[in-house]
Amino acid sequence: MGKKRLLTGSPLAAYARKKAAGLGLNGKGMKLAELVWMVQEKEGHTSCFKREKQCSQTGCCWQASCGAQMGK
Repeated sequence: MGKKRLLTGSPLAAYARKKAAGLGLNGKGMKLAELVWMVQEKEGHTSCFKREKQCSQTGCCWQASCGAQMGK
């Protein structure tokens, strides 16, 4: 995902599953947020998807779909 775009529902879940599989993770039966947190942690990031109101992670591929406002 070069340019950040809003994904929701099934497209977001499919993207999360694809990223997880690419990292060798099995997210079968997990809720979307749990799967994203697992991917974030595996990539060495904070598992913050949909947990924060402010975000300073400009390189995060989940930011557009997360809903957090970009801050400092």
